[in-house]
Amino acid sequence: MRIRNQRDFWSGVMFLLLGVLFVIFSQAYQLGTPARMGPGFFPTMLGALLALLGLLVAWRSLARTADRTELERVGWRELFLVLVAVGVFAATLSYLGMVVAVTLLIAISATGSHEFSWKETAISIVVLLVMSDLVFVRGLELQFPVWPKFLAH
Repeated sequence: MRIRNQRDFWSGVMFLLLGVLFVIFSQAYQLGTPARMGPGFFPTMLGALLALLGLLVAWRSLARTADRTELERVGWRELFLVLVAVGVFAATLSYLGMVVAVTLLIAISATGSHEFSWKETAISIVVLLVMSDLVFVRGLELQFPVWPKFLAH
């Protein structure tokens, strides 16, 4: 059989592998029964469903009626910048506060875009800072610093 839809095939393989990994790692927890679920029940069932979905997607990519598609090139630079931005956010949140961490997160990840502009990035930073303050600081009352520790009184 030939792979007609490469995108769907490799997406299905990814779902299948992630589902199998979920099932394997959730075996460290007690499964229980559907009537009396243990802590491993939900991740095991979710992993099994994800693996089944992956199998279905990959199988359908082999059908004669599947659209022919090829894989596009992977944007390694963009992927790397987004991962670095998330890492910087995680590393700086507790020391530099939400304002600096969110600013760094958006500024670094935005440079990975092909349509990057400082004006739109600045607008995104302001909007996301306001929303983060409203949702996480005021709404959910999460306990993390908003400003850098050296500026706190």
